Amino acid sequence: MKLLQNILYKVRLQEVYGNTDMAISGLHIDSRKVTSNTVFIAIKGEQVDGHLFIDAAIANGATVIVAEILPLQFEKNVTYIKVNSSHEAIAYMAHNFYDCPSEKITLVGVTGTNGKTTVATLLFKLFSGLGYTCGLISTVQNQINQTIIPATHTTPDAISLNALLHQMVTENCSHVFMECSSHAIQQHRITGLQFTGAIFTNITLDHLDYHKTFEEYTRVKKSFFDNLPETAFTLSNKDDKRGEVMLQNTKAARYYYSLKASSDFKGKILDNALTGLQMLINKKEVHFRLIGEFNAYNLLAVYGTAICLKEDAEKILTALSGVTGAEGRFDYIISKKEVIGIVDYAHTPDALENVLTTLKKLKKDYQQIITVVGCGGDRDKTKRPIMAQAACDLSSKAIFTSDNPRTENPLDILADMEKGLSASAKKKYVTIANRKQAIEQAVKMANPGDIILVAGKGHEKYQEINGIKYPFDDKQVLQEVFSKFEK
Repeated sequence: MKLLQNILYKVRLQEVYGNTDMAISGLHIDSRKVTSNTVFIAIKGEQVDGHLFIDAAIANGATVIVAEILPLQFEKNVTYIKVNSSHEAIAYMAHNFYDCPSEKITLVGVTGTNGKTTVATLLFKLFSGLGYTCGLISTVQNQINQTIIPATHTTPDAISLNALLHQMVTENCSHVFMECSSHAIQQHRITGLQFTGAIFTNITLDHLDYHKTFEEYTRVKKSFFDNLPETAFTLSNKDDKRGEVMLQNTKAARYYYSLKASSDFKGKILDNALTGLQMLINKKEVHFRLIGEFNAYNLLAVYGTAICLKEDAEKILTALSGVTGAEGRFDYIISKKEVIGIVDYAHTPDALENVLTTLKKLKKDYQQIITVVGCGGDRDKTKRPIMAQAACDLSSKAIFTSDNPRTENPLDILADMEKGLSASAKKKYVTIANRKQAIEQAVKMANPGDIILVAGKGHEKYQEINGIKYPFDDKQVLQEVFSKFEK
């Protein structure tokens, strides 16, 4: 239990009606979860406006209502608080309610279009290997030391996030590494958290269905760094066009990593093969188990972060050399007939192009690249034809299929992918809406040594169709199909 007046510390209050000297047992944004002596915060969501459920929350026992628009009539013994932003208010209230957990740990946030999950996961594995008790908050999973907690969002809502950080503090985590999505930044889910460090990986076309313009998407990412304190450090990819722009207004210490430009943490690829990367990092040679130029950048980000956290360079590189990546990120299996199957989360044009460019560099002349790819429904439509063109340009053959259609007709999504394809691209693809059948077709088309890339869903264990999540695991399906056709 916490006093309401203490929970409201740093919240920008516009109007307060009622008593703030009362004990509070919990915070909720879902009226159905409200119990007695709790606070209900009404938020305007993308699909539902929480202000419509204030009466339901009070009926369920809420004694405090926080909202941007207060009801015309007040109930007795209920405190009403008007705020400019419910999202921002939740963040500060959750931070206070859970005893400011981020101030008791070393918290590092990772943002960017691609690479967030891999960087956060590698940091978690590295620091765990160095002997620390660590926490991970990522798209794939949340983890407290060895205990795995399924993830539903890249970054949880502010209440769930602070509750999770509090649990990590309780279980003696010293370091926590978390992905910070643009949605989370925009919606104040990470507002109020005390970050020790922040990493920028890269920025490319994504989430325009939400942010509307690339400029706005960039501004939101940049605001994460703008709001850091002087005590924090920032680490940015200097080879990205906006790598320096991201840090230009931050008060935090600035560091950069790169493969091309001069930087604090400079890398060079000596060998890039399916067996891993041989690199120079600040003139020290090391072999890593990860593959591809994009992972060279991820490794540099991890190395630079560890140095900023005062770890020993030799110990960092020794530990990193044996670390594997995140599930569903360039995750590969080899069939009995030596067909190479790769599952990757690449769901943006840039990510898909990076993976396919890497495969083209690694493959031998006789090897085909067969790409199975789709685009998510109810998401940015502008990237559909771009991804389709990239799949055709960089593959020997492409199969367009369903990703997570959500509420859209899969055939409409596929039609969007086909719009504007070049004449040469039109000769290299087929369309199979059923994802399992598309994977089966790819295996039938493959010869020994060929590479099948199944892109878009990566670690996900479901396919969302009309609001229902049906079990579907790309890697498992690929393994089953290999077994079926290679008996």
